[in-house]
Amino acid sequence: MKLDGKHLQRYKDIARLLWKYGRSDLVKQIDLDREVDDAGRAAAGNQVTPDQLASDLEAMGPTFVKLGQVLSSRPDLLPEVYLHALARLQDDVKPFPFEDVQQIVEKELGARLSKAFSRFDPEPIAAASLGQVHAAALRDGREVVVKVQRPGITEQIASDFEVLKDMAEMLAKHTEFGRRHRLVEMVEEFRISVTEELDYDREAQNLRAVGENLADFPRIRIPEPIGDYCTARVLTMEYVRGSKITKVSPIARLEVDGCELAEELFRAYLKQVLIDGLFHADPHPGNVFLTEAGEIALLDLGMVGHTTPDMQEALLKILMAVSEGKSEAAAECVIRISQTESDFDPVPFRRTIGRVIASQQGRGLQKINVGETLLEVTSTAANMGIYVPSELTMLGKTLLQLDEVGKILDPQFDPNAAIRRNVAELMSQRMRKAATQGGFLQAALELKEFVSGLPARLNKIMDVIGNRELEMKVRTVDAPLMLEGLQKIANRVTSGLILAALIIGAALLMRVDTPFKIAGYPGLAIVCFFAATAGGVWLLLNIFWQDRRAARH
Repeated sequence: MKLDGKHLQRYKDIARLLWKYGRSDLVKQIDLDREVDDAGRAAAGNQVTPDQLASDLEAMGPTFVKLGQVLSSRPDLLPEVYLHALARLQDDVKPFPFEDVQQIVEKELGARLSKAFSRFDPEPIAAASLGQVHAAALRDGREVVVKVQRPGITEQIASDFEVLKDMAEMLAKHTEFGRRHRLVEMVEEFRISVTEELDYDREAQNLRAVGENLADFPRIRIPEPIGDYCTARVLTMEYVRGSKITKVSPIARLEVDGCELAEELFRAYLKQVLIDGLFHADPHPGNVFLTEAGEIALLDLGMVGHTTPDMQEALLKILMAVSEGKSEAAAECVIRISQTESDFDPVPFRRTIGRVIASQQGRGLQKINVGETLLEVTSTAANMGIYVPSELTMLGKTLLQLDEVGKILDPQFDPNAAIRRNVAELMSQRMRKAATQGGFLQAALELKEFVSGLPARLNKIMDVIGNRELEMKVRTVDAPLMLEGLQKIANRVTSGLILAALIIGAALLMRVDTPFKIAGYPGLAIVCFFAATAGGVWLLLNIFWQDRRAARH
């Protein structure tokens, strides 16, 4: 691998990290093992703890902190002990100095801090990998929070993703791991997600859109952004008084109806995913607040997911199949919406998915984790040559985080029962959403076009049948391969006939006495014999070589 001098240190850091945590095979495959110093090799021989992985990612900067946050909700990629260790990266990141905060805010808003705000607390109330949050008050007295992007973060993340893209391409080219898990596509999706999170204008739009979509849920609250105080690097929104769901005391939870809150939260997410097509894709406990009024507040809508109407229907079918333990239906839906390799065999895939879902059903309804099951299904699919849409993986991750929040609110919360309870309402909402005036008009226009063109099409069909001009064209996927095989057979038969003709002709020429002789025999006959012998040897070697090559492939 040719290393870019500009990013050489980053390549070395990633290579050391992979070597340290037991993936020296990948490091060697992309020819980076020479970049791992003696300290990195020595660390690989020591016992490393999951907490060290979190610390190492934090030391490598915001991009890898964000990567750790994503991995913390992927039990299909990492063991559980690593998930708990990486979970601290969700809300335990070192803040940056207030001087940088003041400079960024004043530059973005075009006004001094004292002019724009009546109060701006220098100590952040939360710090994340991409930015941090400060409490403040507007000139009209409204309490707000101001989210400020880390200085230089855009350039640093762009540089890091150049390195990650290069390494992903090399791993995809040289390792089965890289091909099976589609690392290039994963890195690109991750880059797009992080880039969108860096655009606070987009996050303000997400807050407004999701807030409008969830207006019918009185116990779900989305902070309202303050439009004049929002830019690409500064996001100002109303201050929601409350505590992170993980820091609420057991006594405080007794004062709210946890069962009703969990049910409404789950119903709100199902509506976002399966009806609205826009959903909060990062509901880890650090982004979910329990307000003083006993409401659930969803924060940090930088990471959102999008689903098309066709994908919504497919996801709804998969959710129902998984929650009811119908492995065959789940496997068929996954295959239908996914891309498959040429050698993909659906039979073992269905069998494996059946075992995955059956093992979940054996744990009892209330212990089934739908999100974890979906992520296990996507991981199994990747290992068997089927590439599921990113929406399914994101849904699995979202439901996994949502299940964790639901169990905090109500330890007896049953997500499977919630899916079955709400599926009828979701279906009726989907039908009402589709039955709009525009939808009816479109259907009417298509029906008019069909009816008006039907007589002409029927006349054409009858004329073709009456004139005996009806033709059927069959297109098969393996037709080119079949034609190539038939051509090879025809070539071999033709070659054999020519060689046989040479031998017979040579035998007949042996009876014709000519002045040209070879070893006392008619020369022309001997030449034909030699040509037939060389052709026969060549034909046998060619057959043997092609059969061996076909067997290897």
